[in-house]
Amino acid sequence: MSFRQSLVLALMFLCIKFSVEESESGARLLVSKQILNKYIVENMDLVVKYTLYNIGSSPAVNVLLTDKSFSPDRFAVVGGSLAVKIHRIPPATNMSHTVVLRPIRLGFYNFTSAEVEYNGGTEDAHVNVALSSEPGEGYVVSFRDYDKKFSPHLLDWAAFAIMTLPSLGIPFFLWWSSKSKYDYEPLSKKKMQRDALKKKDDDKN
Repeated sequence: MSFRQSLVLALMFLCIKFSVEESESGARLLVSKQILNKYIVENMDLVVKYTLYNIGSSPAVNVLLTDKSFSPDRFAVVGGSLAVKIHRIPPATNMSHTVVLRPIRLGFYNFTSAEVEYNGGTEDAHVNVALSSEPGEGYVVSFRDYDKKFSPHLLDWAAFAIMTLPSLGIPFFLWWSSKSKYDYEPLSKKKMQRDALKKKDDDKN
């Protein structure tokens, strides 16, 4: 290998090393997007959580989180915001943001990623862009189907009890009246009957 080739390889190695060290010394954000609901139901709250991790060695500043994946004709925002600005995220730390939405239409929906823009430091004018994880496709079920499957149905059971009460209560009442009439006859009446039978036997003798 010639001296010139060796010099070129050495310069390339130094450039690669410098670029790696520079990237490691800056801020780097990893973004997670999660759907916290087990079931996505029409006209019920849907909670979306965003978590931003700074795995770099310097703070991320002027962080802007935006999520344009929720179509206004499919979801209504009832809590939080889909565009939020965070002034600073220190290195080796994380921050979270939560949004509450309400689905207004049924059917399948593809939950795609959110976008994050940030600067790598106070003197870094370069804008970095990161994309969050994608929750994937989900299905918005109707409230009626959800309620039919998971509701305790207390009103239905109460109505069933009221409807079956006459068919069970009337026979029980008749049985109890008959039982009370023959099993709980006054003792004085029974004694009078026994005395009358005894007197009749004595007269025959």
